[in-house]
Amino acid sequence: MFNLTSEQLNTVKDELRNLIINVAKQQARISYSVLCSQVKSTFIEPDSHLLAYLLDQISREEDAGGRGMLSVVVVHKDGDMQPGNGFYKLEKQLGKDTSDRLAFWMNEFNKVHAFWRGK
Repeated sequence: MFNLTSEQLNTVKDELRNLIINVAKQQARISYSVLCSQVKSTFIEPDSHLLAYLLDQISREEDAGGRGMLSVVVVHKDGDMQPGNGFYKLEKQLGKDTSDRLAFWMNEFNKVHAFWRGK
């Protein structure tokens, strides 16, 4: 998948997860492009299907673990400074209330920050 072995995919996913957790611990957010520039295990484009897939997997796993959708802190660098459409599609797939995107984003953002604060 994506010209990577399962082992390589897991390595990249773990690296991304750790990078994003560090952002959450700092009570911050990070743009897609800055996040991708910090990945060392492979080259990832900010608007790639690979990044979208991995962020989806990370958020599914983190949400299932009760820690919130971790990719909530990965945002556009310009404009709305919110996650992309893939985040909101996943929100629907997970059965979250999608009636107010901004309110959902802020609630999830605060949930993730609260979990990782002080860790």
